[in-house]
Amino acid sequence: MDGSDIYKASRSIRLGSLRATSNGRMGSLRSGSTSVWRNTGMDVFSRSTREEDDEEALKWASLEKLPTFDRLKKGLLFGSTGPSQEVDVDNLNFEDRRRLLDRLVNTADEDNEKFLLKLRNRIDRVGIDLPTIEVKYEHLSVEADVNTGSRALPSFINFHIDIFESFLSLFRLLPNSKKHITILDDISGIVKPSRMTLLLGPPSSGKTTLLLALAGKLDKELKTSGKVTYNGHELHEFVPERTSAYISQNDVHIGEMTVRETLAFSARCQGVGSRYEMLTELSRRERDANIKPDPDVDVFMKAAASAGQEANVVTDYTLKLLGLDICADTMVGDQMIRGISGGQKKRVTTGEMIVGPSKVLLMDEISTGLDSSTTFQIVKSIRQFLHILEGTAVISLLQPAPETYDLFDDIILLTDGKIVYQGPRDNVLEFFEFMGFKCPERKGVADFLQEVTSKKDQQQYWMRRDQHYRFVTAKEFSDSFQSFHVGKKLGDELNVPYDKSRSHPAALTTEKYGLNKKELLKACIDREILLMKRNSFVYVFKLCQLFIMALVAMTVFFRTEMHRNTLEDGGIYTGALFFGVIMIMFNGMSEIPMTIAKLPVFYKQRDFRFYPSWAYALPSWIVKIPISFLEAAVWTILTYYVIGFDPHVERFFKQYLLLLVINQVSSALFRFIGAMGRNMIVANTFGSFALLIIIALGGFVLSRDDVKKWWIWGYWISPMMYAMNGIAVNEFLADRWSKASHVPLGDSTLGKSIITARGLFAESYWYWIAILASIGFIFLFNIFFGLSLDLLNPFGQSRSVSSENDDDQSPVELAQAGDGSNKSKKKGMILPFEPHSITFDDVKYSVDMPQEMRDQGTTEDRLLLLKGVSGAFRPGVLTALMGVSGAGKTTLMDVLAGRKTGGYIEGDIRISGYPKKQETFARISGYCEQNDIHSPHVTIYESLMYSAWLRLASDVNENTRKMFVDEVMDLVELNPLRDALSWVARDARAAAIVMRTVRNTVDTGRTVVCTIHQPSIDIFEAFDELFLMKRGGQELYVGPVGRNSCELIKYFEDIDSISKIKDGYNPATWMLEVSTSSQEMTLGVDFAEIYKNSQLYRRNKALIAELSVPRPGTKDLYFPTQFSQPFSIQCIACLWKQRLSYWRNPPYTAVRFAFTTFIALMFGTMFWDLGRKRKTQQQLSNAMGSMYAATLFLGVQNASAVQPVVDIERTVFYRERAAGMYSALPYACAQVLVEIPYVFFQTIVYCIIVYAMIGFEWTATKFLWYTFFQFCCLLYMTFYGMMTVAITPNANIAAIIAASFYGFFNLVLRLHCPTTCKFLFSFKMPVWWRWYYWGNPLAWTIYGMVVSQFGDYDDLLVNGETVKGYLDRYFGFKHSFLGAIAGVHVGLVLAFGFIFAYCIKSFNFQKR
Repeated sequence: MDGSDIYKASRSIRLGSLRATSNGRMGSLRSGSTSVWRNTGMDVFSRSTREEDDEEALKWASLEKLPTFDRLKKGLLFGSTGPSQEVDVDNLNFEDRRRLLDRLVNTADEDNEKFLLKLRNRIDRVGIDLPTIEVKYEHLSVEADVNTGSRALPSFINFHIDIFESFLSLFRLLPNSKKHITILDDISGIVKPSRMTLLLGPPSSGKTTLLLALAGKLDKELKTSGKVTYNGHELHEFVPERTSAYISQNDVHIGEMTVRETLAFSARCQGVGSRYEMLTELSRRERDANIKPDPDVDVFMKAAASAGQEANVVTDYTLKLLGLDICADTMVGDQMIRGISGGQKKRVTTGEMIVGPSKVLLMDEISTGLDSSTTFQIVKSIRQFLHILEGTAVISLLQPAPETYDLFDDIILLTDGKIVYQGPRDNVLEFFEFMGFKCPERKGVADFLQEVTSKKDQQQYWMRRDQHYRFVTAKEFSDSFQSFHVGKKLGDELNVPYDKSRSHPAALTTEKYGLNKKELLKACIDREILLMKRNSFVYVFKLCQLFIMALVAMTVFFRTEMHRNTLEDGGIYTGALFFGVIMIMFNGMSEIPMTIAKLPVFYKQRDFRFYPSWAYALPSWIVKIPISFLEAAVWTILTYYVIGFDPHVERFFKQYLLLLVINQVSSALFRFIGAMGRNMIVANTFGSFALLIIIALGGFVLSRDDVKKWWIWGYWISPMMYAMNGIAVNEFLADRWSKASHVPLGDSTLGKSIITARGLFAESYWYWIAILASIGFIFLFNIFFGLSLDLLNPFGQSRSVSSENDDDQSPVELAQAGDGSNKSKKKGMILPFEPHSITFDDVKYSVDMPQEMRDQGTTEDRLLLLKGVSGAFRPGVLTALMGVSGAGKTTLMDVLAGRKTGGYIEGDIRISGYPKKQETFARISGYCEQNDIHSPHVTIYESLMYSAWLRLASDVNENTRKMFVDEVMDLVELNPLRDALSWVARDARAAAIVMRTVRNTVDTGRTVVCTIHQPSIDIFEAFDELFLMKRGGQELYVGPVGRNSCELIKYFEDIDSISKIKDGYNPATWMLEVSTSSQEMTLGVDFAEIYKNSQLYRRNKALIAELSVPRPGTKDLYFPTQFSQPFSIQCIACLWKQRLSYWRNPPYTAVRFAFTTFIALMFGTMFWDLGRKRKTQQQLSNAMGSMYAATLFLGVQNASAVQPVVDIERTVFYRERAAGMYSALPYACAQVLVEIPYVFFQTIVYCIIVYAMIGFEWTATKFLWYTFFQFCCLLYMTFYGMMTVAITPNANIAAIIAASFYGFFNLVLRLHCPTTCKFLFSFKMPVWWRWYYWGNPLAWTIYGMVVSQFGDYDDLLVNGETVKGYLDRYFGFKHSFLGAIAGVHVGLVLAFGFIFAYCIKSFNFQKR
């Protein structure tokens, strides 16, 4: 078959080298000559490149005789020495794959191009055409309606307004009040194959939207017009998600998987496309023409065309090209798991998509966090793939260095939704000169292009000095481009429709997925098993938790205390059965956080067509079934005979089977809730609600006869009803319960009387009905889980829209270091400060050796990350800290800033000659981390105000503080975004703005060091000194940059064999390229050793020695207080921020309020008018049921919902406390106090609704007591949820621990609450557990509610006893004890709040 995209095989690779490349090779790549990519005259590939012997010829001949299918599975693989051996390409082991790749691409940046040329020439020799794709977009417009100003910010009020407006809009009763914005404005263009296109534009110009539009992934809520075609075919005619690969700027991965596992899973799911068909045709033509291919290339192509492999040669190739082979077996990591660096994670995001067979690459800001050298290598490799294998790519970059920019063939410049220029890179400057703007020398063209359309920067590039300057808008540029010769040519091409008959049959993918259903399911099952192993702690913890609760149940319901003579005795057994079912049901709640944690990765892979939703949903269910077997077994084996249930083994196994299916029902239900909620806060709320419905209507809180007719449907759909009926008939229809009942119920046995007393069904077949119903629920909830995965999308993020403030016309200009020009331009106030230097000598940092490296044979105990680095940072000197990704830049900054929480630090660190003390150093230092850790619901302006409030000296008044913040906002040009919650990325212009501010800061005499990844020439040369590191944590160069980087250039050019820098080349990039590991191997040198033997090193050591001695007359740093603000101000500031955070967090505050209102209405209808009925014990039980349900379920919901909120804020707290902004106590106080008004409001709404509908007596005293106990209950349960987060590493573990105590609380509640069974009140808890009843917070709330409402009634019950006397006799509930109960509630609130504060202060779970 003609063609196919075999190489696409290589597309797997299409990602070329990520390692440094020699300077000599760059010239050929930048030349732009297509002759580089084809060999026109030599037939060097017509035979193997090695001299073949007879034995090898015979082996090949035997392969050629095999049938086609077998022939494509066999190849000849050479060892490092000796003859070749025949291998099965489907079963290449790790060593085989490594040996193959070492022969093909030993040094990625040197050999990749040669390898791709071998692939292409093999294809060309037999006349196969590769499929190509031309992407065309015509009159593409994307528009949206958005809220503006304060209405755009999420808030408690806006949440309810939005719901109200949405409801009215459904009936067209409300006009659209949103602002209409245009993201892309009628743009047209063509992206051609074999040409690499750079997409440039400032933030918010529409770059991401354009890439998403080309990939067919635009949000459905956006209004889109125009069309996008691939080879003339519109997006609905094929599968764009698999034809193109959109590489997001967000790194979304499963932290528990290694780099290799992540890429291998991606390669496996994406399949091989048309590689196999291509290889079949290729092999046939070669055999017909008697052509013998290169054996190594042959094995690679055959292995790359084999679908469904767990370990793929394409994966290993991509790892090598991206430079990820050094961390291939390291966990990717997340907030809580130490993993790979940010730059490596960005490369994993790129590699995850390029291992597949997609023919079009749409790459969105792939260089964020990467150094310029690494970015160059990646882009160069993509260029090699595009030119040799005729791919298509659009790559968006924020700050492309000049040498990276020069790799591109075409440029698309996008501004304000308009295409300002699209065409060859060589003509872009010509166009702007045509418009009157010239790029200065030593100015990166990419930086110029992004600034020349900016209103604040455009004027400085105006070249027609004889003409008056006027701002030229994006629309004017766009219109003028149509008359420019490049624009005219583009217009002509757009007018000619693509001839669909020219489209290669293999070019556009029409299959929805890359593998068949069986292989997709197998891949997802394998990954699920892997993740279960990695998360084994959670499952072990759940088993231990169940084990402990089983021990508790055994000792509470001890068989020596359990009799079988009366209905009351049966009630005790019923309580034990019910507790077992409840525990199994609660145990499934941990599925919620575990499901939600994986959803972001699922949504990404679902949308990329890695697999269908069902292929993800099924393993999530099936693989965990053995866990249910184990959990049900633990509970049944431990409790069944100890409690004293019927000893027949048949009934033992029947109870086990029922608990097993109930466990599965619970897991399926909470998986469904997690997938439907998509957010921990929302899902926890709905999870509590689901439990409430299931248990409240399960026949025990209310008996069937007492369930209102409008709620009876809830009774019949409650899994709990079926579970309790089944487990009850299994026990009470046993022989030992067959004695005649003492209750006048005809011929009924005691067992049947016990069952029917609560409205259950006493027929034996109800056990099997329960089993079948439960199995039905399992399938139903898992189907709902799958549908939720398939139909729902992740929640969007709110962004405020502000109009651009165009008054400030000041351009961004960066003076060279040392020329003094900035000093005459310093603007703004200068707060008083004392200059300080920081020196560090022979600093080493190590961590315990990772287990993965130990498994590979490493014997050392520690892994050294910093290997004795030394340096000095001085006042008034701006230092750049640079190095390739993984060099240890952030590690060094963390060590110096005192942010490491683990590992081992050695060496000497001094501040102005005095040993560094972290407490005082935090007061005078500011550490801007590369990770943006901020409270997500506070605006940019509020964050700066908050920081200034707590960091500036206490004698700085409020007006001065505001002026200072306003000036900072103005300096870094954040005023247009002052009310935004989102934090934007930095393009070259924004980086220049930040650098201008930093330069001004340094010129006031402060000490500043910055890590930078991809500096333009002018940004790099704004630095005074450079601290350059190599991978492994060693310094390569520590010294001055010099004017035009002369000092740096001289140092490196003086080293033998280092190539000279070219004119106009970026010194920052050149420096990284000439000092790479591959260069060290090529030259046979160690740059770290060269530095250690240099005069520069000796000068630095002398400087360190000089600065390590305190200056005469100076004193060590001392502050009378640890923090700049007193305790009271810290509390006020923290409370101010928390108040804003809560107000703007509607998924927490508003959803909780809406949930409470709904629950109140539900309870009101469920327990309608029961408060007035108190003639019988059962009527009292029903009224108390409402109190029990509200106490337990609203309390659990509050505790669950607050956990993820506190977890997020705690991460911010760790950073702010490390920065010396405040102590732990003010933060804890603010977190505690901010909950009070929300919980109070929640309580008032709930109590008014429920109190009225249930019909309790309307007296002020009784209502206030009811409200007081409900308020205290919700408050201490909220604080309990906060406390569980404070004592655990994350919200997931907190949820599991909290859930175990919910069951514990529930057990003791049910023993003393007649709602479980009206016969339970005669049961006396074993003496060894009675103490816990008084330690159970919820029991005190039930006590208080019951006696405040009923404890003073002298009404007679039907048995002649007063209500008051009945409560005293059966429960020991005394009305006179009300004051003490109230005191206990206040004590509980204070106790949980205090424990939370203490744990926040004492425990630090941050691992750095």
